Amino acid sequence: MTNIITQENQLPYDGEAFYYPGFFSHNESARLFTILANQIEWRHESIKMFGKEIMQPRFAAWYGDKGMAYKYSGVTMEPLDWTPELLMIKDRIETETGHQFNSALLNYYRDGNDSMGWHRDNEKSLGINPVIGSVSFGSPRTFLLKHAVDKLPNVKIILGHGSLLKMKGATQHHWLHSIPKEPKIGDGRINITFRTIVR
Repeated sequence: MTNIITQENQLPYDGEAFYYPGFFSHNESARLFTILANQIEWRHESIKMFGKEIMQPRFAAWYGDKGMAYKYSGVTMEPLDWTPELLMIKDRIETETGHQFNSALLNYYRDGNDSMGWHRDNEKSLGINPVIGSVSFGSPRTFLLKHAVDKLPNVKIILGHGSLLKMKGATQHHWLHSIPKEPKIGDGRINITFRTIVR
């Protein structure tokens, strides 16, 4: 790890979000992006939104401990076995956050036309006040947060190559987040959100 800068909490209240640019070195991040892009078992599936089925505007994959299935937007994902690279990344994230994760959702944004709509990671299976460790490799993308009730300006974070975003506390209950389209971006980005499924 190089050039780690722990910033202040990015949220004004009702949650905690800490951004670590350069959590992984540039060379290490480039190597991991290539491996993940080529070796992860990516899926491109439809999801249910407003009663309609649409194709996800990105590729996705779910990895984790056995039995840690994940359900969202009408999709049930059974966990694939951890790869050596994912275990290495998970170990680094756990060391930094002091939290143990048992699963990870991977999203592959092929270019700036791929996106993620507004949502909260507040599924019952994640428990109360879940800790999320979000790692990014590849082209930097804009990450937006908005309060679910109060009319505040959106919080904007540029998630850079090799960065870590740690969200904890009441964040997933009070804040929505998204990755908007940025058509001028021609390169890909891989994001991994490490989570803990509770039973």
